[in-house]
Amino acid sequence: MKLLYVHDPMCSWCWGYAPTWDKLKQSLNGIIDIEYRVGGLASDSDEPMPEQMQLMLQSTWQRIADYLGTEFNFKFWQNCQPRRSTYPACRAALLARKENKEVQMIAAIQQAYYLQAKNPSDVSVLAQLAQELGLGTQAEIESKLLSDELNRELMQELSMLQALPVQGFPSLILLHNERAIPIAINYEDPLITAEQIKQLLANG
Repeated sequence: MKLLYVHDPMCSWCWGYAPTWDKLKQSLNGIIDIEYRVGGLASDSDEPMPEQMQLMLQSTWQRIADYLGTEFNFKFWQNCQPRRSTYPACRAALLARKENKEVQMIAAIQQAYYLQAKNPSDVSVLAQLAQELGLGTQAEIESKLLSDELNRELMQELSMLQALPVQGFPSLILLHNERAIPIAINYEDPLITAEQIKQLLANG
């Protein structure tokens, strides 16, 4: 019995949901184990993001900011060369998971991306964040992030998720009595989601 939080470190809706998700986790503390799974929103690419997609994502950021009051630093679009590539950030989360610092790594990636206008599609940026969390030297971390072993782990995780009822990011999946139950996410009120989970657990 556990709750899976399926996300992508560079998913803007996951960033918008982060404060509510933190409160939901607190309300479920001691009730159910929670595990993270990376969703792999966009595969590896060195190609610049098309202008139309850049405009679409900026519009999404603005919509989330208007809806949830989430802070975004729009200087990212001037300061960085955007790429449609989130696999590197997913690998960084997996690397941190080995040291029980996955949650801290995700938060560091999100803050670098959305507040500090840094590009988490760049391995050098991810390595710097991981170094600040004490995961090794910049060179050591870059080597691990680019390793075949870590990429295989990511592919295995993405393959496993294909068997679950994941509908976009973020997603919550309750694994209970050999069933995988999708949980409706309320972006504003964590108690609504918590009650849904508690009722499912009580009903067996």
